[in-house]
Amino acid sequence: MAVEHEVLWRVGVFLAVLLALAGLERLAPRRPPLQPKARRWATNLGLVVIDTLTLRALALALPILAVAAALDAGRLGWGLFNALGWPAWLEVVLAMLILDLAIWTQHLVTHKVPILWRFHRVHHADRDFDVTTALRFHPVEIAGSAMLKAGLVYLLGPSALAVVLFEIALNATAMFNHANLRLPPWLDRVVRLVLVTPDMHRVHHSVHREEHDSNYGFALSLWDRLFGTHVPEPKAGQDGMVVGLEWQDDRTMRLGWVLGLPFFRR
Repeated sequence: MAVEHEVLWRVGVFLAVLLALAGLERLAPRRPPLQPKARRWATNLGLVVIDTLTLRALALALPILAVAAALDAGRLGWGLFNALGWPAWLEVVLAMLILDLAIWTQHLVTHKVPILWRFHRVHHADRDFDVTTALRFHPVEIAGSAMLKAGLVYLLGPSALAVVLFEIALNATAMFNHANLRLPPWLDRVVRLVLVTPDMHRVHHSVHREEHDSNYGFALSLWDRLFGTHVPEPKAGQDGMVVGLEWQDDRTMRLGWVLGLPFFRR
């Protein structure tokens, strides 16, 4: 994989995974939708466009994008891996593990710090749960996450290739575990040993606080098991659980309302 073509690789894999999972959702849906898909998708995909433009605008002034930070850290010789000179394959494995743990930790913090939760609840306010929910984030949260990730990349000094592979894997697994997809129970149990499955992550989107404060993983299921935040199933069951937050109406499909949600009192 040529790092100079990383945008093409990332966009290509993103579209392939998005379309494949959207197709599988139609073939084997886990739950019937509550809201019109066209309106929800327009809002969720609209956020993708706004988030992308926000990051590209910020990148004009700062090396906010993780791959750019990795290239810059390599040029300057900054970061742990640049100082150690370990084998490339080991750096890639360790960098991906550390970055995934960092994303898990950041996710937990967004639930515990009130000002961060105000922005993160844009993601949780979606009343349905499907592949586009993985893309539903407020641009302020996306910008903050990108800056934190870039800072960590400067500290670690991973190769640009490791960062590209991590970004591709994170996007793909996030879309997978948000998919409205019915996996056979045996397959869910096997996959869940390593990766977060849709049934595992759906618990995290429960309307109940004690359930959405669990299962923080986006890729590896290891961290929730290790730190005691794994909840196997929702109390009401996968078919009976309520997804979303207190706004159980059609406001959650309106792009303007979604962008303004962090600034509401409740």
